[in-house]
Amino acid sequence: MLSIVIPTLNAATGLPATLESVAGGLDDLGKAQIIIADGGSTDSTLHLAKQSGASVISSEKGRGNQLSAGASAASGDWLLFIHADTLLQPGWGAAVARFIADRSTPEMSSKAAVFRFELDDPSFKARVLETIVALRTKWLALPYGDQGLLISKDHYELIGGFRPIPIMEDVDIVRRIGRHSLKVLDCSAVTSAGRYRQEGYLRRMSRNIVCLSMWFLGVAPDKIARVYS
Repeated sequence: MLSIVIPTLNAATGLPATLESVAGGLDDLGKAQIIIADGGSTDSTLHLAKQSGASVISSEKGRGNQLSAGASAASGDWLLFIHADTLLQPGWGAAVARFIADRSTPEMSSKAAVFRFELDDPSFKARVLETIVALRTKWLALPYGDQGLLISKDHYELIGGFRPIPIMEDVDIVRRIGRHSLKVLDCSAVTSAGRYRQEGYLRRMSRNIVCLSMWFLGVAPDKIARVYS
């Protein structure tokens, strides 16, 4: 069974569309569990989550904490982590099912997968960023959390899972998975471009690069989080 973990914090605006996109692929997967790992929402996030039939758990605020708590609550032998503003595109369930079927043997179960990155913005700047992300994923094996993460629970636990850090939890875990154990699925995950439009693409991309550089230089995650915010 697949367990889908979605961390939330005041995500009422985008969560219904995310859950609808998830529901669109469940027919290809059979039984699946959806877990909302909430970090203390004060809007209607919890109501919407419960209304959808998802399991809801509470966690200390912070995406690393929430993802870790969601994984601990999962009963599936495969885990899929996605963000609350991510829309999985048609065919995602079939792509995940194929990957899981191919990784059914012990020697192959250490592989993990992510989706292609897309933005909900028709602009040329968005296409440029998508190309940069595709190249970063291919050559540096550094997908971010908005591309999702599909991994067997056994392997997730073997590598230590998501760590309770305030930022870079996605980079941290994919580095432990290893560049040769990551595959890009033949399906996209569309992410909101709101922050890029609000701040400007160049400014936001530059800030992301600075934060990534700070991570590799060993700067404490809480200091990186202050720069990111």
